[in-house]
Amino acid sequence: MKLFVFDHCPFCIKAMMVAGLKKLSIERVYLQNHDVDARIEKVGANLVPILQKEDGSYMAESLDIAAYLDNWDGNPQLATGSQDHNIAAWAEASRPYTSRLLYPRWMMIDLPEFQCQEAKAWFTKNKSAMLEQDFDTAFAQTEENLAKVNASFGLLDWLVLPSERHNLLSYDDVNLFPSLRNLTVVKGIQFPPRVRQYIEEVAALTGIALYDDVAV
Repeated sequence: MKLFVFDHCPFCIKAMMVAGLKKLSIERVYLQNHDVDARIEKVGANLVPILQKEDGSYMAESLDIAAYLDNWDGNPQLATGSQDHNIAAWAEASRPYTSRLLYPRWMMIDLPEFQCQEAKAWFTKNKSAMLEQDFDTAFAQTEENLAKVNASFGLLDWLVLPSERHNLLSYDDVNLFPSLRNLTVVKGIQFPPRVRQYIEEVAALTGIALYDDVAV
């Protein structure tokens, strides 16, 4: 099987988490960010992640892929989630600021999906339009946006560490961890100790690398 992804994409991370948790032998293929045709020709839409199954067919939608991979060996490990409301509340509170923190930084580190100028230009044009400001302006506002994100972590006081539940993960983790993991690219981020421990424990269980060493 092959998994077509971007390293920075939180939806892709959901699929990669399950592949890592289950220790499945899946080839990871990084598409270039601007290559929309490569996505459309596989699943008929501009979507990632994309899983090429063992029969050569393709499937999209991150949670569908996560479920497919979790059930691949007939021994699913992910528990049903129960914190959708709390995860959505944190996402709603933090998203306007996380986007402004993350988008400029993806252009400042070496990511496999941005290995050509066309990919960088495509991302910069589209995401600047979404932010309604250019990346230089967003980056210059780091202090203000970082303060908002740091304050939002108070909404995660319900977190239960994997080590407190026999290292069993659920769909709550699949839905929450990718966004927290991506924030490790922001230098000066102030995760509460429990949130930081959660990030490290889930990363270890799923084999997902953090961005601490290249944080900007």
